[in-house]
Amino acid sequence: MRKRHVTYLVTLRIFGIFTALLFTIQQSIAMIPLTATSTLERVHTVRQNKIMKELMDKDTTVMFEDPLDNEMVLNMGPQHPATHGVLRVLLRLDGETIVKCVPELGYLHRGYEKLAEAMTYHEFIPHTDRLDYMSPMSNNMGIAYAIERAIGIEAPERAQWIRVLLTEMARISSHLMAMGATCMDVGALTLFLWTFTEREKLYDIFELICGARFTTSFSRIGGIANDISPEVLKMIRDWVNQFPDRLKESEGLVNRNRIFIERLAGVGYMPADKAIQLGLTGPCLRGSGINHDLRRDMPYWVYNQLDFDVITHNDCDTWARYIVRVQEMKESVKIIHQVLDKLPQGPVLADDPKHVLPQKAHIYTKMEELINDFMLINFGAMPPVGETYTAIEGPKGELGFFIVSDGTGHPWKLKIRSPSSSNLQGLKYMSEGSMVSDIVAIIGSVDPVMGEADK
Repeated sequence: MRKRHVTYLVTLRIFGIFTALLFTIQQSIAMIPLTATSTLERVHTVRQNKIMKELMDKDTTVMFEDPLDNEMVLNMGPQHPATHGVLRVLLRLDGETIVKCVPELGYLHRGYEKLAEAMTYHEFIPHTDRLDYMSPMSNNMGIAYAIERAIGIEAPERAQWIRVLLTEMARISSHLMAMGATCMDVGALTLFLWTFTEREKLYDIFELICGARFTTSFSRIGGIANDISPEVLKMIRDWVNQFPDRLKESEGLVNRNRIFIERLAGVGYMPADKAIQLGLTGPCLRGSGINHDLRRDMPYWVYNQLDFDVITHNDCDTWARYIVRVQEMKESVKIIHQVLDKLPQGPVLADDPKHVLPQKAHIYTKMEELINDFMLINFGAMPPVGETYTAIEGPKGELGFFIVSDGTGHPWKLKIRSPSSSNLQGLKYMSEGSMVSDIVAIIGSVDPVMGEADK
């Protein structure tokens, strides 16, 4: 009887403290003067108030028999290495079980969508390197394709084949990072080093193609910056021939490891209907058994001329999302082989002086190209008035660009549909009910990059 009385008093005391905390926050909001300089502080206070309400929306009780029975609030991030960037996750724990999970984004907000309104379409291309910085080539091709659709032009056939080649190489690079990071998060550090070895080989190829390893900025409105030499194409062929054996070695290290399987299987469950409701995309959606891939369902460039399978898995857990990415790398290898076999000859930039930048060699030798370059650099390509939404199947899912044009060389509005933002919406549902040690594996299976999540 005495223990019940003490528990009841402690529960009332905790409830009173929490009520007082919310009252204090509300009072502080009311005390902030309505000035321009206080706006940021007011927004921050309201945000923290909402987060606390979301976290503490269930009855709080305390028992004294075992310390593990006490509930506590744990801040995971934004500096935690396992959150794959500056992601803050508030966890409310009952012992080691996650009762509530509240992801908080915004610590890396760089305002890219607003910056786009103050620059020409061409000037915005390098900024896409910094979105999903695990696959900058894919982002470059996506924004160039979106601008071309807004203008109403099309890249030459050879440029489209090369775009497919480079986006599939970027997909492999991104999935290698996801595979290695997931394994490292659950304790298999060796595989992380093995996957980085293959990514370094890809970076060597990217450097030969465009002169940069990481921030490539290789696409152009109307095509690509320059053609790929036969020597580099041979280097790509040599790499893609040896890669399946390296991938098989990596799979053999962990895929039958009992500890690794038990850390992933049955963890972070996301049923198909919930994945659709939350707007999940890419491997996170296909890992829940949904057979959806923009490359097949809404084909762009030359994907309708290629033979590949859309990988799905019906287990709907962290293991399923891991397997989907591994199998997708094998499909990308098939696509790369087909592109290298079928790559046609021809130009890599569209012949449209009003919208497409001329080659540098022509600028230095021909007056017309010099004038066109001057006009495009200073005033930009000018799409007709209207709005377009264009999406590609990036490594992490649907990467979309919504462009609103007012007829000038600057976008009136540019919104980015980044897959990491969409997939992080499922983190709360995947985590609640799991153990606190499982959240690391769950975040690894989502594979977020905060550069595109916060934009």
